[in-house]
Amino acid sequence: MNKQIILTASFFGLLGVVLGAFGAHGLEGKISDYHLGTWKTANQYHFYHTFALLFISTFSRAKSQSIRVSFIAFTLGILLFSGSLYLLSVRDLIGLDSFTAILGPITPLGGLSFMVGWIGLFVAAVKHRA
Repeated sequence: MNKQIILTASFFGLLGVVLGAFGAHGLEGKISDYHLGTWKTANQYHFYHTFALLFISTFSRAKSQSIRVSFIAFTLGILLFSGSLYLLSVRDLIGLDSFTAILGPITPLGGLSFMVGWIGLFVAAVKHRA
């Protein structure tokens, strides 16, 4: 599982850099400042939880179910929370106006996934023997 977590974190790290650069250089002047701020928020949480994935890879040898839950939850959180915010930021550019009603409720599900991931990490740390 350690390798799977590191590979996932590496992919998300690369994607985060690409999307961050695109937001800073490719979207400036094309979307409103408000939507650019939303893009930046998506990118920040994307990176926070990419680093969290790398951190939980240090626990993965413990064969903890809590770490597996954290891995899945952080991955889902990045996809749902950051992914929906990225799409909401550029919805006018890519013609997703009609999907706003669908994308909006997805964001809190991603936030909930992040919370579950952090709870899983907390449980793993409590159970882990030093």
